[in-house]
Amino acid sequence: MRVHLLGIGGTFMAPLALLARELGLEVSGADRALYPPMSELLAREGIPVAEGYDPAHLEPPPDLVVIGNALSRGNPAVEAVLDRGLPYTSGPAFLAERVLAGRWVLAVAGTHGKTTTTALLAWILEQAGLAPGFLVGGQPLGFPAPSRLGEGPFFVVEADEYDSAFFDKRSKFLHYRPRTLILNNLEHDHADIFPDLAAIETQCHHLLRTVPSNGLVILPEGDEALERVLARGCWTPVERFAADRPPLPGLWTCRQEGERLLLAWDGEVVAEARPSPALAGAHMRHNLLAAVAAARHAGVPPAVAAAALEGFPGVRRRLEHYATVDGIRLYDDFAHHPTAVAATLGALRARLGPGERLVALLEPRSNSMRLGLHRERLAPALEAADLALVLAPPGLPWDVGQALAPLGPRARVFAEAEALAQAAAALARPGDHLVLMSNGSFAGLHRRLEALLRRRAGGPAGEGG
Repeated sequence: MRVHLLGIGGTFMAPLALLARELGLEVSGADRALYPPMSELLAREGIPVAEGYDPAHLEPPPDLVVIGNALSRGNPAVEAVLDRGLPYTSGPAFLAERVLAGRWVLAVAGTHGKTTTTALLAWILEQAGLAPGFLVGGQPLGFPAPSRLGEGPFFVVEADEYDSAFFDKRSKFLHYRPRTLILNNLEHDHADIFPDLAAIETQCHHLLRTVPSNGLVILPEGDEALERVLARGCWTPVERFAADRPPLPGLWTCRQEGERLLLAWDGEVVAEARPSPALAGAHMRHNLLAAVAAARHAGVPPAVAAAALEGFPGVRRRLEHYATVDGIRLYDDFAHHPTAVAATLGALRARLGPGERLVALLEPRSNSMRLGLHRERLAPALEAADLALVLAPPGLPWDVGQALAPLGPRARVFAEAEALAQAAAALARPGDHLVLMSNGSFAGLHRRLEALLRRRAGGPAGEGG
C-alpha cells in the first residue's frame, strides 16, 4: 500500500510519515519550503519528498492521500485528489485508526509545553522499561527519531488543538481518545482558527468527553480557562499540580532545596530529583510535574520517574545551544507566543552571570502573531532581554515598533532578516547570549548569524560550534 502525505514537512506530518513506514507502508510526500529539523529528518530517513504541490506527483495514484492541515481548497494537489476521486484522510484520523487503536494513549495537550512534556513523558516510560510508542512534534534528543510504534500498550502523543484538515475543523486531539490526559495550560492562540479562548475551551470540553471514567485528567492548579472547561463536565478522576510549592493535600507539587528537587503527592514527599539542565526554569518544573503524574498513572513509581529526569537530554529548538563563536553563545528556540517567549528568556536569564547580556532575536511568524493578537503582550514578554531585535516583514497589519515602544532603545525592528543578522553580529560581544526565537526557519538566520560572527572573529565561516 502506497501512502502520499501532502504537507509532509510539518512537525506532525513528518513523524507520522515515519510511523506509516514502520507499519510497512510505502511512503512518499510533498511540501514546499521545508526547514530543520524535519527537512533533515526526512532526508536522513530516505523518505522521498517532492517539492511543491504539482498534481503530477500523484502519478501513479497512491492508495491513500493524507492531507495536512496547512493545505486548503485551491491547492493544486488538493484539487487533483478531489477531482480524481482519490481516497484521502487527515493526519490525526490516520494516526488514530492505524496506530492508536487498542493502545493506552497518553496525550499531552495545552497551549505551551506540549513538545517538551511529550518527549519527557516518553523518556520516563522508556527509562522505566515500558518501550512506549510516541509521536513528538519536534526532535527529542533522547531518541533517534520523533516517533515510533513502540512495543508495549503505551503510546504518548503530542495532542495539538489546531484543526485536523480543511475538511475536518475539529481539533486534532479529538481523534486520539486518551486514557491519560495532560492539559498543561490554556490561552488564546491560533487566531486564524479560533476567534477567542472560548472556542478553544469548547474543543477541550469535547476532548474531556472522550476520556474514560477509569482514565486520568492532569492539569495545573488555578488555570481559570481549564477550570471553566472542567465545570462544563468531567467524568474522569482529576489530579492537579503546582510547581514551586510545598507539599499540599490533593496536589502534585515540587520545591527546590539546594540541588535537590523534592517531588510530592497529596502532601507527602514521594521522590527527590536532580533534573537535567534541559529542565531548567519554572516552566520546565511545571512540565515535569505533569509528566511524573502521567507516568504514575501508567504504573511508573515517582522515584523511577525522578531518576529519569536527571538524564533527560531535551528537545531540539527548545533553548538549544547550537554554536559558540568568540565567546558569544547562540541558541535556537521555538517560542512564538508571548508566554513562551517570556518563559524561555526568564529561564536563561536565571542562569547568566554578572556582565552577561541576553539578546533576543524574534520572528513573529505564527498566524496569531502575524495577525497582531498578542501585540500588547510582546514588550512585556521581552522584558528579560537586554536587547530585543525583532523581524517585522512588510505586510503585517500592526505596528511592531509601536508595540515595542515600552522597551525604549532596547528594542529594534527590522524589515529584512539580513539587516537583522548584520545588526546582531555588529553588536554582539564576548559573554553575550543570543536567543533566536521562531516557529519557522527565521529566513535562515541561524547559520547566517553564525557565519557573520565567525568571519568577524577571523575563523572559517562554515564551521559549527
